Amino acid sequence: MRWAAALCTLALLPATWLYVASSGRIRDVADVPPEPVGVVFGAGLDHGRPSPYLAHRLDAAAALYRAGKVRALLVTGDKGRTGYNEPAAMRAYLAAHGVPAGHVVLDYAGFDTWDSCARARRIFGVNRAVLVTQGFHIRRALALCAAAGVTGYGVGVAEPHDAIWYYGGAREVGAAAKAAVDALFTPAPTLLGPHEDGVARALREPR
Repeated sequence: MRWAAALCTLALLPATWLYVASSGRIRDVADVPPEPVGVVFGAGLDHGRPSPYLAHRLDAAAALYRAGKVRALLVTGDKGRTGYNEPAAMRAYLAAHGVPAGHVVLDYAGFDTWDSCARARRIFGVNRAVLVTQGFHIRRALALCAAAGVTGYGVGVAEPHDAIWYYGGAREVGAAAKAAVDALFTPAPTLLGPHEDGVARALREPR
């Protein structure tokens, strides 16, 4: 019983760390403090268009932009195979919802949350941001971005408690352990490459 209790405690440590690391930093669109950049994490495409969960993230990001809470948006997702371009679909969606293309910067190598956070800091020079993702993911995003050198706040998008929501919440239990390892060892992202000035240029664009 003692061994079982010890193992349960160890298993819960990463999740506890996520809660502590993100404490006080989860807000909604109306009350989040302004930051220069909003970072929107990918959530998959459906026949080339943002999936419903990704569309809800983008809706929140567009609302942040319209409210003047962010001046530029970094959309980070997967373009790891032919015919699949998540960031481009994200920019097209935002443009259709009133965000000028010049204020949207694309990161094609955001293959997971750590890669997106690490590349935001190391490739695009972001150190302050509002992170946008679903509520079950926002604590991990905040903790990993803080470990990568990107601080700020998170907007957790609410969703109905459907099968996808329950799957996402269950997945976070295992993902917390990987997040703790990434935060501890801060590995290089899958793809690194040279510094890009897209975010700096977007911030200079007039609204």
